[in-house]
Amino acid sequence: MGEQELFWVMSPVIVLASLTLLFARKAVYVLAGMIVVMIGLAVFYVTLEAPFLGMIQVIVYTGAIMMLILFVLMLVGVDQKESLRETIRGQRWIALAAATGLVVLIVTTVYRIELPIRDIGGMNDGGNPQVIANALFGEWVLVMEILGLVLISAAVSAIVLTHLPRSGDRRSQAERAEERVRARLNPVNKPMPGVYARRNALDVPAIDPEGKPVPASISRVLKARKQDKDGSEWRAIGKDEAAE
Repeated sequence: MGEQELFWVMSPVIVLASLTLLFARKAVYVLAGMIVVMIGLAVFYVTLEAPFLGMIQVIVYTGAIMMLILFVLMLVGVDQKESLRETIRGQRWIALAAATGLVVLIVTTVYRIELPIRDIGGMNDGGNPQVIANALFGEWVLVMEILGLVLISAAVSAIVLTHLPRSGDRRSQAERAEERVRARLNPVNKPMPGVYARRNALDVPAIDPEGKPVPASISRVLKARKQDKDGSEWRAIGKDEAAE
């Protein structure tokens, strides 16, 4: 009875969360709904005495893939609105008819399926992870190896496709320094914030050999936020030490 009660409690939550895929206007809300669905499925797996699948559902899908999608949305931007103009006349009705036919096919197929009743009491004697490991790397080891090869090929292909060729000739560090000297710029890198200062922090300017602050060492972001310091308090301390 506990399993049935949990099923009827979690099922409406999962169904409502899945509806965000259809009716939510912001991609972040859609992602939050997908996370709820994944966690609900993990609860069902644990209830059906499959803790390994439940952990994989949370760690891999909810913890890794969903977070990856969230980072992609953050990089691409969620403020961009998609065009609702139909490029193909009547495509909404075509999609609705196709979806209706798919739902009818799934319902009729599930209704006609007859699963044999099997006694699984002794299958998990050695532990659920051990049973799954024996099945994946024993009976289905060839399928797992082929799947791993396909995933590696997809990752390498993604890296190759996203690689951009070099737009110009490769320049050495000496050539870059010489170019900066010709442009009357600082030939070396900018000093880090807080170098030779009284406090090693990002909002504190670096101090040159003459004891003067270097404004270029402070990030322009901190300057725009007015979170930087001019270093006057450290210069005063330096003068006192020099006088002593």
